[in-house]
Amino acid sequence: MVQHNRETMPYRDCVGIALFNPSGKVFLARRILAPGPDTSEVDAPWQMPQGGIDDGEDALPAAYRELFEETSVRTIRLLAQAPDWIHYDLPDDVLGIALKGKYRGQRQKWFAFLFEGSEDEINLSHDAHGLDPEFDAWRWEEFAKVPEIIVPFKRPAYLEIVSAFADIPKQLRGGTL
Repeated sequence: MVQHNRETMPYRDCVGIALFNPSGKVFLARRILAPGPDTSEVDAPWQMPQGGIDDGEDALPAAYRELFEETSVRTIRLLAQAPDWIHYDLPDDVLGIALKGKYRGQRQKWFAFLFEGSEDEINLSHDAHGLDPEFDAWRWEEFAKVPEIIVPFKRPAYLEIVSAFADIPKQLRGGTL
């Protein structure tokens, strides 16, 4: 068995998207779990959209691109950006397996967007993109509940995300955003 030294492995630079609806709930999608040795998300496959930042790409354009690639959503308005990078580390049992075996975890720049379109704009099948779908279901959820729904090793990061955007649901419900 190959041993991986977590301390020498880099983080993968990514973006994450908290997509809110006008009533202040946030978009969650259920990952399609690919067969293989990475079982890190089998028990809790729900998450907010996220994805890698391409070489030479800035974080905000990457967030727009990733959201579109994963959900087909374009009718959005930027509400906020988390002030700092948010990190998570992979569990030991999938280190060297998950994230193509190259990374210790992810370093994410998070953005909050308001979804201003019709729900029929949401399309997880990617027919128009020529990409394999990442998700097979979606739902709107109370933002504060998200850290308890997602996979446990990402909870500390999701608590930071909820803290960064904590006022947004109330502002949306109150019509001030």
